[in-house]
Amino acid sequence: MSIRIHPSILAADFTKLGDELQRVTDADYIHVDVMDYHFVPNLSFGLPVVERLVSASPLPLDVHLMIDDPERWASDYAEAGANSVTFHAEATDRPVEVARSIRSRGAQAGIAIKPSTDIGPYLELLDEVDLILVMTVEPGFGGQKFLESTMPKLRRLRQVVDLSGLELRVQVDGGINEDTIVMAAEAGADTFVAGSSIFNAQNATEQIALLRARAASHVHH
Repeated sequence: MSIRIHPSILAADFTKLGDELQRVTDADYIHVDVMDYHFVPNLSFGLPVVERLVSASPLPLDVHLMIDDPERWASDYAEAGANSVTFHAEATDRPVEVARSIRSRGAQAGIAIKPSTDIGPYLELLDEVDLILVMTVEPGFGGQKFLESTMPKLRRLRQVVDLSGLELRVQVDGGINEDTIVMAAEAGADTFVAGSSIFNAQNATEQIALLRARAASHVHH
């Protein structure tokens, strides 16, 4: 599967967001972290900002809901025009229902797993989602250090996805830079969220190309 790079706008300069989006047009999707101050101890963007981003972004949006009660909210983000909507496994007892509500509104559905969450129970839901996100940091804040301890979980997921034959994206998010992307690619990720590594680079286009090349040369086959 082709490598995808998703710059996370949590790391962008909000005073000139339009310009920042133009710096990353060589990427594949724009990653948008929605935080509610409940599921994670931080607050970021909500639906109105996502609606604006849909019309302003040169790339499709990959929305990551770090929020409680995705049963209530997830489908609204799909309706707003997000191309992909990911909710957290830990935030709902009804993951299948949430995934179906997202897909029924024409978006791809993703399920995200925190570093400490066992992936086992969710391996049975692969045909209900288009993407599984293995968090490589604790969700809530940008700029954290990549947790190598999440790699065995990623390897296990990759094995099961390969055996399933499904067209499923395996995404990582947290502490991804030109070094850690190699570890994540070797363990089986094909879709990489990177924030500060891209937006803090002098030349974001070159940084995206570097990340893509590093991942491609180490991608799991």
